[in-house]
Amino acid sequence: MGKKTGIKPVVDNRKARHNYHIKEAFEAGMVLKGTEVKSLRMGKGNLQDAYAVVKGGEVWVNNFHISPYDKGNLFNHEPLRPKKLLLHKREINRLIGLQQEKGYTLIPLKIYFKNGMAKMDLAVAVGKKLYDKREDIASRDAKRDMERAVKERGRSS
Repeated sequence: MGKKTGIKPVVDNRKARHNYHIKEAFEAGMVLKGTEVKSLRMGKGNLQDAYAVVKGGEVWVNNFHISPYDKGNLFNHEPLRPKKLLLHKREINRLIGLQQEKGYTLIPLKIYFKNGMAKMDLAVAVGKKLYDKREDIASRDAKRDMERAVKERGRSS
């Protein structure tokens, strides 16, 4: 679902695609403090338990941990503070509609810098059941085995 941006993520939520079916993805700007940006540039963020909510027509991401900046002083940021996301009004209205549907949740996929600005890929997703996860693992293993067999066959000829 996500388009290839060619931009290397600073922080990636690798478990997201394992635990959720991604329905739709949005690119959102982030409102950050200076020490948060410096910490993110060093790759010190964790999206593991992060999720987004729409409150009062604004989108906020919760449980997104950004480690305190090493060289920060008294004005260092709080690691788990809620961060505001910047989206167009029509995108926020679409998220409100999707979030009200049963089972949909908003999860961040990755954080990256684009033209010097911190961006987040935010996905509308549905949680996978255990059998879905097992099915994905089995299909991935089967695909790997097929590729290995084709490679071996190419060598023997």
